[in-house]
Order: sequence, then C-alpha cells, then structure tokens
Amino acid sequence: MAGSGSIFRPGNAWHRVPAGLPLVVLLTGYRDAGATVRQSIEAILEHGEGSVVATFSPDELLDYRARRPVVKIDGSLITSYRTPRLDLQLMEDSLGKQFLLLSGYEPDFRWGEFAEAVVGFIRHFRVSTTTWAHALPMPVPHTRPLRLAVTGNREDLVDQLSVWKAKVEAPAHVAHLLEYELVQAELPVVCLVALVPHYLADGDVPAGALRILEALGTATGLLIPTEDLRERERSFRAEVDEQIDSNEEVRKLIAALEARHDGFLKGTPQENPFADAAGELPTADEIAAELEGYLSARRDRED
Repeated sequence: MAGSGSIFRPGNAWHRVPAGLPLVVLLTGYRDAGATVRQSIEAILEHGEGSVVATFSPDELLDYRARRPVVKIDGSLITSYRTPRLDLQLMEDSLGKQFLLLSGYEPDFRWGEFAEAVVGFIRHFRVSTTTWAHALPMPVPHTRPLRLAVTGNREDLVDQLSVWKAKVEAPAHVAHLLEYELVQAELPVVCLVALVPHYLADGDVPAGALRILEALGTATGLLIPTEDLRERERSFRAEVDEQIDSNEEVRKLIAALEARHDGFLKGTPQENPFADAAGELPTADEIAAELEGYLSARRDRED
C-alpha cells in the first residue's frame, strides 16, 4: 500500500517496522481541553524523535487559513518556513519497547481517505492494538484524581478505566471515524478521554497528560517518562490552590463539585478507597510510616 493515493508518502523507516507493534494516535486541533494531547505528544517526543514511517501531505489535508504555517524573520530575510506536520513514526519507550506514533494536526479535509490510509497502515504492519486520546472539559473538581471516559471494543479496558458511559450525539474528531472503521473491522481499538476540570480547560493542565500517559501504559504496556509532567503538575496545583484560597465563591463552587463527584463515584469500581479526603493517594513514605507504626504497635501488644 506504500504511496497509496496522494495524501501521504512513505518515510525512511517504512521497511523497518516490525509486525505486531501497538499504535498510539495523538492529534491536536479540535477540542483539546487543558492542552492534554499537545502535552502528551511533547512528553513522548521529549526523550527522542522517532524514525519517520510515513508523512501526510498538508497541502491535501490542512486548511492553511485556520492553522497557518510559521515563518521566522531575521532582519530583512525570511530564514525559515515551518508547516504543521502529521507523521507516523517508529518510536521506543523508556525500556526500549518499540511502538508506532501517529501525531500532529487533525486533518481538515479528506477524512475518509485519511481513515482508510491509517486502517491500511494497521493492516500492513499488523498492528496489535490502536489507542487514541483526546480531552473534554467537564464539571469536575481539580482536587480529585483526574478520570477518564473510555470507548472502543476492548471491553476489559472500558470496564477498568471508564467512569462515564454516555448516550450522546456530539461533534466528531477524525479519530472517531478511525475508531468506528476499526470496530466495524473487528480490529482492537480504544479511545481514552481525559475529563478535565472545565474552569481550568483553557490553560495547560499537566494532570490531563499524566492521566493519558498512565492509561496508555495500561492499554499498551508502554512506559513513557513523566517526571517533568509530575513536577509541572505540582507547581500548577500549588498556584491554583493559592488563587482559590483567596476566593470564597470559588471555594464554594469547588466544594459543590467535590460533593457531586464523590456521590457519582460512590460504589463504583473507580471509587478509590485508598484516597484521602482530598482525593490524593498517600506517598510511599506515608505508607511506610503507617506500616512501621502498625508493626510497632503489634510488637507492643505481643510483648
């Protein structure tokens, strides 16, 4: 299928892709609450660019007036012209496990041909699983662990990870078309949707990308380094909490969201019995301290 049509061209790594790798699809553009997808792509590419397997043509798929190329001007000269990219790359996670990453802009045009081409990649390279992600703004509090809605035909992951199963009609992402085609073809696919607090969704919310990368690990077995994201999330959370502490009206809103969130999850498999009142997991040091105290008290009783 190499070179099929005119919307993509094969890259240098086309003939070096082993059969049976997982495919991760992360496309920016429409509906990326908290810049979740963008931050996820950056976290994956931060530890090394992959080898290009195929590159899609922006002239065929991109509306330049909506997402314009970027020029660099140095004095009186244009020194660079950068067009948005949409590539399929051969990547490695932190343990050296290979996977395919389709990342870049969401196409504006020729969705049917794009989905057909990606399904062709999946069949040609005998992809083991396809996992894609996006993010939605939702009325949930930032003081609770960020949750996911999950769709697809991998029922084990849907049952394990999803907190929301809705019957709605909503504007589609191009990867929804891809997911639909894969389900019809009975090829394994799952979509991870980060549910980002709506009052933070216009900025960068590191917790969204963290949750997506963690769930990607569950879905694919890949290990993507997240230390930088975790540090940014700690700083982001401290700044948000500081601003909220000085605003009583916002504190009341957060309390109402917390009550509704906890009531919704109560009794579900996603309710976390190990979380504290703020929805935070204990640290390793806190767990060790609790265990040490328990063992000490037990020794005292035995003595």
